[in-house]
Parts: sequence; C-alpha cells; structure tokens
Amino acid sequence: MTGEFGPRNGLLDGQVALVTGAGGGIGRGIALRFAAAGAAVAVHFRTNTEAAGEVVALIADSGGRAVALRADLTVEAECRRVVREAADWGDGVLTALVNNAGVQPVQELPGMTVAEWRAVVDANVSSVFACTQAAAELRSEPGGRLRSITHIASIEAMHPAPHHAHYAASKAAVVMHARSAALEYGPHGIRVNTVSPGLIDREGLTQAWPEGVRRWQQAVPTGRLGRPEDVADACVFLASPMASWITGHDLVVDGGVSARPTW
Repeated sequence: MTGEFGPRNGLLDGQVALVTGAGGGIGRGIALRFAAAGAAVAVHFRTNTEAAGEVVALIADSGGRAVALRADLTVEAECRRVVREAADWGDGVLTALVNNAGVQPVQELPGMTVAEWRAVVDANVSSVFACTQAAAELRSEPGGRLRSITHIASIEAMHPAPHHAHYAASKAAVVMHARSAALEYGPHGIRVNTVSPGLIDREGLTQAWPEGVRRWQQAVPTGRLGRPEDVADACVFLASPMASWITGHDLVVDGGVSARPTW
C-alpha cells in the first residue's frame, strides 16, 4: 500500500486497534496507517456513516481488516459500548486505543457560557477518560492484551491561540490525563502517551484561513503544513514494540514551529 496508507511495514502485525473519530482528517490518516502496519482497525464515527464506510472499504480493498462503529462519545455509556464492540469484533482482543475524536470550535472567551465550555470538555476530555478507563479494564479479562493508549492532544496545550480557550484547556487536560494514566496503568502493562500536532492541512483550509496558513508557513522551520499521515506515523510508532519503554510522553508533531523563539 502506498500514498496515504504508506508502505506495509508489519510494525503492528497481530494488533487490534480502535481509532476514535476515524471518519476523516487526522483520524482517517491514523486508521489507514494502522492498517498499513498490519493492525485490524475498528473505525469509530459519530455521524458520518459514508466517510467511515469509505475508510473501511479502503482498508479492505488493500487486504486489511476493518469495521465501522458508531457512538456518541460525549455519553459515558456509549464510550464503554464502543470499546466493548471493538474488542468483541477482535475476538476478545484490543491491543491499542487512539483517542482522536474531538471538537475545535472558535469562540471568544468573554461571553462564553458554561454550557459551551462543558460541550468542549465533554467531547475532548471526558470521552478520553471514559474510553481509556473502559479499554484498560479489558486488560483483566481472559485474552486481555491492551498495550498502548494514545491521545491526540495539540500544541495548543502549551501555546493557546485566541478564541480557543476551551479547546486549549481541554488539550492541556488531555496531556495531563495521559501522564496520570501512564503512572497508574503502567504496572498493568499499559503505556499511555499523547501526540500533539501543529497545524494539519485539510481540504479548504488555505481558502478559509489564508492569513493563518501564510503565517504558519513563514514560522515553521520545515516550511509546510502538517499532513494527517505525519500524526498517524507518530501514533503507529507509539503503538509499536519500538516504543515499549515510552510512556507518559507528549510527542510533538509540528514541523518544529514550537522551537521558534517568541521574543
């Protein structure tokens, strides 16, 4: 497999992974890269049945194994259900979880309501907590083989942008959740890390935000926007045996923009 799949490499042979929010964007890239690395992939989606089905079809057409699973991850019971369904589909096995699903609204902090704040926290943090807890509990079951959990955070966890207060705070919480989970789940053989992307290209981004894209390209040492595959490759690495002694770590994937001086 080539292109957005990347070459087959066998890094995740025998693994069963659940990728949340895998219908499009970064999640799609992660699901496809996991399949290219040999994993069977449960493709979670919330509303876009067609997009999730396309990811599953691409994986199947390339000789992989995948299933689409719908769930509203702002509801705890739905988090637990989709984790259980992924494991049951994997014949009782779930080896990797990638918590990618989330929202990124734009809103000024003055005037933001508590309900609007909570909507972002529920989608970006509470879902991560509930899915992680549910997946970790599988470790104690017969055949339980969970090894790796990866949360998709953001460089905004440390470098907030205007009108992203709720988003930046939620991603900072995700980073600290992973560190705390690494501490408590480590003795059970589960590693927990985060990947913090910078600006990732998507269809229509340059047209919708030309000034922001221009500023990013001027600032980033590598001279380009990120691609979903850049984030996906980091996630594959963290789920692979090559990262067997890496946990509680935030892997920044931003083309080096965080290294740029701000003074």
